[in-house]
Amino acid sequence: MAEEGKSTVRAVERALDILQCFTLGTDFAMTEIAERVGLHKSTVHRMLSTLEDRGFVERDSGTERYRLGFRVWELSAHLTSSDDPAVIWQPEMERLRNAVGETVSLYVRSGGERIRIQAVQSNQAVRRVATVGARLPLYVGASSKVLIAFADEPTQQEIFTELETIQPPVVNRHMFECQMIEIRRNGYAMSIEEREPGAAAVSAPIYDRHQRLIAALSVSGPSSRLTTERMREIAPAIIEAASRMGTMAR
Repeated sequence: MAEEGKSTVRAVERALDILQCFTLGTDFAMTEIAERVGLHKSTVHRMLSTLEDRGFVERDSGTERYRLGFRVWELSAHLTSSDDPAVIWQPEMERLRNAVGETVSLYVRSGGERIRIQAVQSNQAVRRVATVGARLPLYVGASSKVLIAFADEPTQQEIFTELETIQPPVVNRHMFECQMIEIRRNGYAMSIEEREPGAAAVSAPIYDRHQRLIAALSVSGPSSRLTTERMREIAPAIIEAASRMGTMAR
């Protein structure tokens, strides 16, 4: 019985690993999924068949590529507002937007990327438009730096190692690590035109009640308004808002 229980758990873990592949893209061939999860193609094929039968993935018969199925969306529709940090934190983000006059965004890390999970747009005519659900590189931008600088040591080393595999090289590891030390000392990160010309951002970490990093709170806008001096001026308000948001986290 013990072996049977262990085997069942392992099978569930493998199925979840397959589903998690879709955090990195919208559709994959079976061979691509097998490479990502490190399993034999025959094993992945059986699991995909089961997930397809239950509606968790769908297969395009023309391209033989898989994407998430309707069951995933059905499950997500039953998340309550009290479970969704993007909903819980929106009023605080709106208050921050009203205080600083710029677009406010919320980011979480997903592997080697960051995802914008919530945004409150600036009311100004010329503003930084933030698309919810956008996936962005983890090596540029204020929120990326926060998600790295304030992560725990093992996570940091994992990220640094992954960044070194990108070709052509995107960062100098020694200089990047020194920058992370300075960001931790300041309590926030800034960026000016690192990812997008004419845009700037300043970001602070959000911790849960156990002091674990869970997200990055970011204010972004045109670099003509968000100068270095202006970002330093509003940084305390961002840090304070991030601290209040952390107390709401479960």
